Amino acid sequence: MPKVLLLGIETSCDDTATAVVRGGVHVLANVSTNQDAFHAKYGGIVPEIASRRHAALLSAAVDDALSRAGTHLDQLDGIAVTAGPGLIGSLVVGVAAAKALAFATGLPLYAVNHLHGHLFAAFLERDAPPPYPFLALLVSGGHTQLVEVESPTALRIIGRTRDDAAGEAFDKTARLLDLPFPGGPALEALGRTGDPKAFAFPRHRPDPGTLDMSFSGLKTSVRYFLESDTGKDARREDVAASFQAAVVDVLIDRTARALDARDYRAVVLSGGVAANGALQSAFLALGERYRIPAFVPERRFCTDNAAMIAAAAERRGDVARVDPLHLVADPNLPFT
Repeated sequence: MPKVLLLGIETSCDDTATAVVRGGVHVLANVSTNQDAFHAKYGGIVPEIASRRHAALLSAAVDDALSRAGTHLDQLDGIAVTAGPGLIGSLVVGVAAAKALAFATGLPLYAVNHLHGHLFAAFLERDAPPPYPFLALLVSGGHTQLVEVESPTALRIIGRTRDDAAGEAFDKTARLLDLPFPGGPALEALGRTGDPKAFAFPRHRPDPGTLDMSFSGLKTSVRYFLESDTGKDARREDVAASFQAAVVDVLIDRTARALDARDYRAVVLSGGVAANGALQSAFLALGERYRIPAFVPERRFCTDNAAMIAAAAERRGDVARVDPLHLVADPNLPFT
């Protein structure tokens, strides 16, 4: 599908996102509306609210993306939509809209795994995309995994978290520190003025022969520390910085172990937590240490967005093409 023009739709969680992308690289429009204000008082995403907001916003978001791109439905080459994983109510809204548009226009429809979208976010707005094979560290609120990417259609998870995802650990620890929702960015902001070496929170060590990770013990350690006499008097900035340093150390350690195990031509950081400044700095330094290019998407492409869904569809091609009448949203969509 060379230089195709795709409309992307992403509604896996609480961001209503649409985009128009040419050739899986050039972003002509990237529209995203978050729902933070609707969920903040609950301290997390409320699925029913998320799906209702998607239903209210998606039609306008599609029109807005097409308008910003200076194009129309009849000029598109296809429609790409997130089919899963995610919140079922949210996914259904996006999938139903994409199916209706594809059926009405006769355009090809591409079903994209949300995690594949994150992997190919690093290809957006780049003259020289990551070369294959590359190693990807995918870090988000719901997933943390190392992925071996031989080609757009040959992907293999070689390491993953055994409990909390890194982004989930950020959010839960932020609540322990009484930080507002969304917790991850708030904790990073607080930690900027803290000492990352103030407290020696534990780093998970992998079992022999694995690259798996764990963050639940770290989160629990922070909770017990904050309940202790020492913790009650500790600077919250130091706690945030020390917690963040522990998460980054584990992520970089597993990535380094994977790089030691085989040769890759590049390393890619992706997912919502890829927007974290401390993680980005450590990841880029890792690339320099191993003398391979390290790719980090622009911040707007780290968090959930529809441009990455279009990018993944363009690269996966016919593997992702589906019949509009038979596509169903799958909250547990398998990775491969």
